[in-house]
Amino acid sequence: MKAEETNSITSGYGNPPWVFKGSALYQLNLVKAETARAFIPKEFRLVEAFGYTLGGFFLANYSDSPVGTFDELVVIGGIVWNPPTSCAWAARVLVSSNEACLHGRKQISATPKPKSKFNTFLNMIGVGGSTNCMDIQVSETKDTAAADFCNINLTTGDAVNELNSGKWTGPTMKMSLPSYSGRTEYNPHLLKYSCQIDCRVKLTSPAKVLGPSAEQNDTTQHPDGEHSENKRNLSIDVLLSKPILALQFNCLKMVVESPLMVSHGLLNPSEK
Repeated sequence: MKAEETNSITSGYGNPPWVFKGSALYQLNLVKAETARAFIPKEFRLVEAFGYTLGGFFLANYSDSPVGTFDELVVIGGIVWNPPTSCAWAARVLVSSNEACLHGRKQISATPKPKSKFNTFLNMIGVGGSTNCMDIQVSETKDTAAADFCNINLTTGDAVNELNSGKWTGPTMKMSLPSYSGRTEYNPHLLKYSCQIDCRVKLTSPAKVLGPSAEQNDTTQHPDGEHSENKRNLSIDVLLSKPILALQFNCLKMVVESPLMVSHGLLNPSEK
């Protein structure tokens, strides 16, 4: 049974479609199915094998967007069936722009090591810098409270050298990355996103991800309560899962349609 979709929801981004340009890292991890199910509504069937599904993260710097320059980290909880294909489930979205918080209510902050002229993911993933390694410290902010979320270490030397010398940076590709999200305290609706990407793609080394320190976890109480704290910890588990593939997106142009509210949940393909 296919989902029945209503009119698109409104947004502070202006009239759709919305165009984002920049660079990104798309990393796929093997995520335990039990972890992924904590994010996914009951009416969805998880795409899994041997107790695992595909999750990971999408880490991007947008040099041009409907709200200007900002950074984004999308935690991909897993893959769900969307007959006849499948869709990613966006479990958590963190952004560095107050305006972009209309689509993701958390914030992300990046701390480069060593210091760089540009404090953006664009140079962190090898599109505008000269360092071989970059640490990105991600924290969540709500009101005046902030909590460490993770640290992402990127090795960029080869990509930087290739780009600066004008060498090949991967073939041009067009792809569709549909996804579902929603059912949160900020937006209780089930949302379906349509995303078309044009970019140059190449394989790259997976990023190394570290979670917050045990001391920081022990002393930080999530402002939204125990349930949100559990979802936060599960999101970190997704990021810490075993990486199997990392793709570097250069010359990225992403066209996003306004998300659609799904009025009737999807049934498992085996159900009637």
